[in-house]
Amino acid sequence: MEEMLEVYCRNTDTKLLVRSGMDMLGVADFAGMKNTENILGVCVNNKVQNLNYRIYSPKTVEFLDINTTNGRRMYAFSLMFMLYRAVKELYPESELYIQHSMSDGYFCEINNLEESMPQVIGKLKERMCRMVEENIPFLRKIVPVAEAAELFERLGMKEKAELIRNSNRLYANVDLLGEVVNMFFFELVPSTAYLKVFDLYAFDDGFILQMPSKEDPSQTPKQHTKDLKLFSIFREHKNWVRILGTPYVNMLNKAVEYNKQNELIQVSEALHEKKYAEIADNIYRRKDEVKLVLLAGPSSSGKTTSCRRIATQLSVLGFKPLQISLDDYFVDREHTPKDASGNYDFECIEALDLDFFNYQMKELLSGAEIELPRFDFISGKRVQSGNRLKMKANSILIVEGIHALNPHLTDKIEAKNKYNVFVSAMTQLALDRHNLISSSDNRLLRRIVRDNNYRGYSAQDTILRWDSVRSGEEKHIFPYQENADSIFNSSLLYEIGVLKPTAEKLLFEVAQNSPAYSEARRLQNFLSEFKSIKTDFIPPTSIMREFLGGSSFAY
Repeated sequence: MEEMLEVYCRNTDTKLLVRSGMDMLGVADFAGMKNTENILGVCVNNKVQNLNYRIYSPKTVEFLDINTTNGRRMYAFSLMFMLYRAVKELYPESELYIQHSMSDGYFCEINNLEESMPQVIGKLKERMCRMVEENIPFLRKIVPVAEAAELFERLGMKEKAELIRNSNRLYANVDLLGEVVNMFFFELVPSTAYLKVFDLYAFDDGFILQMPSKEDPSQTPKQHTKDLKLFSIFREHKNWVRILGTPYVNMLNKAVEYNKQNELIQVSEALHEKKYAEIADNIYRRKDEVKLVLLAGPSSSGKTTSCRRIATQLSVLGFKPLQISLDDYFVDREHTPKDASGNYDFECIEALDLDFFNYQMKELLSGAEIELPRFDFISGKRVQSGNRLKMKANSILIVEGIHALNPHLTDKIEAKNKYNVFVSAMTQLALDRHNLISSSDNRLLRRIVRDNNYRGYSAQDTILRWDSVRSGEEKHIFPYQENADSIFNSSLLYEIGVLKPTAEKLLFEVAQNSPAYSEARRLQNFLSEFKSIKTDFIPPTSIMREFLGGSSFAY
């Protein structure tokens, strides 16, 4: 008699009795899931698994499609593997480098090409479309670490081999697509047939691997590259990381092993100082016009520290910086717009009193004295602060906030009087040439540590809020990043090693029954690839002090 097991399906909120050994697609069918062809993977007891996973004990499951964060991750890594196989088949003497995210996709480069990029892209796309039709399965083998390291060494992936060899694990995953071998740091979809929606198009000296649109996953976004300024910052930082000789995590780990972390910290911090000085110099060149510096960036990008350090550099040049918080310009709570769920939407620009803000800024710029407001978050009312402000000849205003680069915020102020700065952490460090490090992950680790240090939040609290935070960024911040006169990359080469000890401890506290567990486990696995770096040599003015504590700035 077949053994029957109880399975709870979160998607349908139903309990099922299924036979022992059933795979996940079978469970999905049994649960009455609609459009099972769109299912890419599954969370089993809050741990991401592929659809080949079979159950032999009672489980709680949640099926993932491309509209979920983990489903989209699975799709992305699987698509990268399909691209890699196409490159190996068509251009066996060339190497694929997946550099960074861009324009709802990933910027990629291939070396040692003799054909033009349009020809290369045409052939790659044709081969990838055939692979989709061929329905080639993605397979994963678990092999001893020494065997995996030797394999990738033979394949010329030295950085991958070293990362595996120096891990603390006994076994490593090896991914197969037909006869082609690679290793990706996440679960993959069952087969190439699941990857029907993608595109490739030329950009700069490489190309964009386009993911399905977030708004309509049945198609890719229109071929446009809106992040031109951002791309130049990625390119600049990539070159700098290569100069330092640490483009991959294994090289960073080696520097730590050889006790060179102090040098890395010093050089990284010096680069930041140089960039802050450049921004101040750019403002100084327009000193006869610029009276208002507007600074925006996503969560945990280091906006507050950046404001302080830009202000310091402006002081060196003879300015008297005056900092103003947009948080004090909220409308009274009863006038705050509500979202589709009926909750107050504090992140929309209409939550600010734009008319009053523009009025006060214009008054200041005209030489008048104003009384700054103060928003009382307990009563939900704006009150007078008693803090009066008047600009002098050498004064300059600095305003930081999520809407700072939205033209609607300061539409009553002439463009010539404004200087826009966008701050974000855009890491160019990668696990290896095919496994990049997400800037979002970089910022999430910062926020986990900061939220615990300063707000008493657990890692679970921060993780569960993160999707909402990211949604707000996509809506209110990133659409305006190209409005920036200067873009500051706040990432630091050494920072994940510094964040690791605290972040690991906090992530370990996330219980398995928590919806945050799968993300906590993924981040734990990610952090396990890094060697820890002590905080001793980090200066008190560093952006990292905004998250770790010990800053010389008052926040």
